[in-house]
Amino acid sequence: MRLRRVRVGNRLELQVLDQQRWTRPKHSPLTNFAFSERWQLATAERHLMHSEHLLPFQPISFRDFMLYERHTIDASRGLLQRFHPIQYRIATAVEAVSRKPFAMLKPKPLFYRRPMYYMSNHLTFVPSGTPIEFPTYSKALDYELEIGFVLTAPLLDASPAQALEAIGAFVVLNDCSARDVQRAEMDSGFGPQKSKHFASSMSATAVTADEVLPRIDELHGSVAINGTTVSTVTSKGMRWSIGDVLAHASRSEQLYPGEMFGTGTLPGGSGMEIGKWLRPGDTLSMTLDDIGEIQHTITDRQLTQESQ
Repeated sequence: MRLRRVRVGNRLELQVLDQQRWTRPKHSPLTNFAFSERWQLATAERHLMHSEHLLPFQPISFRDFMLYERHTIDASRGLLQRFHPIQYRIATAVEAVSRKPFAMLKPKPLFYRRPMYYMSNHLTFVPSGTPIEFPTYSKALDYELEIGFVLTAPLLDASPAQALEAIGAFVVLNDCSARDVQRAEMDSGFGPQKSKHFASSMSATAVTADEVLPRIDELHGSVAINGTTVSTVTSKGMRWSIGDVLAHASRSEQLYPGEMFGTGTLPGGSGMEIGKWLRPGDTLSMTLDDIGEIQHTITDRQLTQESQ
């Protein structure tokens, strides 16, 4: 079933969109175990200043995995094409001869041995409809269409099967990226920082796990810029299953209801892969099957200030 959170007076309620009856489980995607109701209401008010939507839940943490080899290769090639054209020409020439991906574009060896993820900023999530602003330090804003999922039960040293039982709902996820900042941060050995933490977003609707998990490898979606579809995506081809990644995250580490996870970008789900870079004034739309949609207008703070 599809769920959406709405503001009703001085409280937040979870609205069921496509079934007449629903009994909220003990652990609910709406329930936030780390923040007070007053904090949640203040956050909702702030989000409603910029969008007509609310987040379906407020995550208490956010781990983003990298599950798609094809995305990594194509995105790395796209990064070279924009920022390192000489290296790009060398890589494509080698690929034309070998008919294989250039070795340096492939994920690091650890990717093939265990699920990899980074911790992002769960407090900078905004709902669909919120204008997304270029960070002041970036000239290369990109989108990343992903599948997000939230826990509604605790996990510790879980098996993959136990991990799946703890998932409450799925959302469409957008992991915004400042690509001109990202490579230097990755080369630092510490992973993404200012290239990722400034904004993420999710669909206004969440779909319960019982509807999504049976077809988790068969989801389809699309990305459109200014009303024109620029790519279609599929969830097929994950290196690790959803159960595997959650079991890995729970190894000797307590996970709590309300923690959110992302699959990493679906192949074709970022502009850097296909050479479609966001510009101020663009309208970005991302959809994923029956889970939901994300839409944003892209703005530039400096241009906005100059126009005023």
